[in-house]
Amino acid sequence: MTAVRVALADDQQLVRAGLRVLLETEDGFAVVGEAADGEQAVALVRAERPDVVVMDVRMPGVDGLTALETIVADPALAATAVLVLTTFDLDEYVYRALRGGAAGFLLKDAEPADLVRAIALVARGDALLAPAVTRRLIAEFAGRPQPLVPAARLDVLTRREREVLALVGGGLTNDEIAGRLVISPATARTHVGRLLTKLDARDRAQLVVIAYETGLITPRCAARR
Repeated sequence: MTAVRVALADDQQLVRAGLRVLLETEDGFAVVGEAADGEQAVALVRAERPDVVVMDVRMPGVDGLTALETIVADPALAATAVLVLTTFDLDEYVYRALRGGAAGFLLKDAEPADLVRAIALVARGDALLAPAVTRRLIAEFAGRPQPLVPAARLDVLTRREREVLALVGGGLTNDEIAGRLVISPATARTHVGRLLTKLDARDRAQLVVIAYETGLITPRCAARR
């Protein structure tokens, strides 16, 4: 099995060292480099083309969000997913990262096994993050004022695709969506793939944004899912 190639971007050397040791003791991961700020992170990604870059938000000089947006905007780097490292005290920064194309979020106080799982999930494009983390993100940030997207954007979707989009926005995984709608996991994955294509979304993170900004669901609605 090909190892997941990971780049680490954090201004704290101790954090980078801890993540490197964690990943290098796990099978299936290879750390291809480290960066201490956003400018170094972009250069590292362009040079190494990792599968995932773990990106801190607050770094000196070019911050993590600017680096994220630079990476996402470069078609040559489309194969690299950006996993944002956060403490959840960043207010609008986290939602900006979600809107800007972050593939998911790592909590700095997460258990090591959860961090490894999150990187693996993002590397294969399987899920935004664990549903509990997604719901926490939604509850904290998705209700903040943001430019709204016309609901007509969803006119290209079938009724079933709207249902799936609402469940993605609520933080459900493909398996959970399959259980909720009484369909197979493969069918759920197919629906999510069609949503990405029809809505021109980079990944599940942007589907979450679209679900909220079109008014399809609200934070209160998601909390009941």
